Amino acid sequence: MFVVDDDPSVLRSLSRMFQLEGYEVESFDHPRQVLERKPGGRPGCVVLDLRMPELNGLELQEELRRAGWKQPIVFISGHGDVPAAVKAMKAGAVDFLPKPVGMAELLEAVERALARDRAAVASEQELEVLRVRFSTLSPREREVCQWVARGLLNKQIAAELGTAEQTVRLQRARAMEKLAVDSVPELVRLLERLGSAS
Repeated sequence: MFVVDDDPSVLRSLSRMFQLEGYEVESFDHPRQVLERKPGGRPGCVVLDLRMPELNGLELQEELRRAGWKQPIVFISGHGDVPAAVKAMKAGAVDFLPKPVGMAELLEAVERALARDRAAVASEQELEVLRVRFSTLSPREREVCQWVARGLLNKQIAAELGTAEQTVRLQRARAMEKLAVDSVPELVRLLERLGSAS
């Protein structure tokens, strides 16, 4: 977890509270310090003040995304207004809480952010497994999969490719085995998932 606040007493207090709750915490009293750090690979979240020097929280949110940070953000602010909250949420913030914020409310928001990040990390790992499987297919096996996903029968695919139906049947069976799918609907879902992620 990353905590960013230019008020030293707030930063100390938040960091201590999160540590007592069992979180690993990195704290920063200046927004530029966070940008010097590489995005973490493990699930996490960023608790971020809205008003800070040089970069306000909304600008830092944008810079973090540009730098490859994917961790969800929970904003806290003593100066929050509706337009700032709307902008933060539209840019992917999990919550926008007014200072002084209650411990239970903040911990609840952090847990939501961490749950979202864990789900995103798991989904990305699953997608990477699918990409690796798909990369083992030969160009012809990929082509056959595309035709199968469009609903063509082996005979129709063979006619499209100018090859024997038996060859298509073998290529289709090999491709489905490599992709670890047992049915055409599973194959379609897998290809859609890979397509939407590319």
